[in-house]
Amino acid sequence: MGTDAAGHVARSTLRPYSETRNVARDGAPMRTFLCTADGVAIDSVYEPGGVVYDPAGEGSGNGSGKGIPGVSQGLVLVIAHGFTGDADRPHVRRVAQVFARYGAVVTFSFRGHGRSGGRSTVGDREVLDLAAAVAWARELGHTRVVTVGFSMGGSVVLRHAALDAGAVDAVVSVSAPARWFYRGTAPMRRLHWLVTRPSGRLVGRYGLRTRIHHRQWDPVPLSPTEAVPRIAPTPLLVVHGDQDAYFPLDHPRMLADAAGEHGELWVEHGMGHAENAAPEPLLRRIGDWAAARAG
Repeated sequence: MGTDAAGHVARSTLRPYSETRNVARDGAPMRTFLCTADGVAIDSVYEPGGVVYDPAGEGSGNGSGKGIPGVSQGLVLVIAHGFTGDADRPHVRRVAQVFARYGAVVTFSFRGHGRSGGRSTVGDREVLDLAAAVAWARELGHTRVVTVGFSMGGSVVLRHAALDAGAVDAVVSVSAPARWFYRGTAPMRRLHWLVTRPSGRLVGRYGLRTRIHHRQWDPVPLSPTEAVPRIAPTPLLVVHGDQDAYFPLDHPRMLADAAGEHGELWVEHGMGHAENAAPEPLLRRIGDWAAARAG
């Protein structure tokens, strides 16, 4: 399941998603399928600054398509969700709503998640999904692109930036692992059962709406710690909660050590894991950081 490159999508293939409301190109949110370099259809949503997509069909924000005061029309934040998430999950929509204050937002469902095609490889070929989303953001005219990933998505944004130099202008990794195959906590032992056992994959498919590939990684992808030094000089922010039940604090510290002077580490007191645990004030601080560092 390995891939030795990222960002090979020179031009995304766009297909309208006819079942979704509010898909006009006149300043309203758009939804489409993107085609990855390996041919997987990725369900994706674009929201111009100040106009936020609502899965229920009701637009929010100012509705004018002109953004809101303070929003940068050149900046887009591409959100990479965690394992078992998707573009319509409430916690992903909440993140998008906060980030819309700073610029446009792209959300998408990784392969095997939500309405996207394919099966999840738990962070390996998902780098191609992110590459398609970033390419779409560039096609839409955005000159500054920041990727923000959570948990599995946090590891994906690190590898994408390392393997496709210059593809993005800044990177934020939240609640990400530093190394693969970690089983040191009970939640991670449960996740490994979910991924590696047939019975676990059934639970993933029918209980968590996540279709997981049965094949093991071959070759094993570049680890997050190995990826981080290759991101420089692109600005990097690593965010982690001190109450994260999945990955203890040695993970973000390893990432920060690997980043050296070009990376920043925020250890958030009382925060748990990934999107669900990220409070709005933290998301606003991330938005401020992204707008300042993306140039």
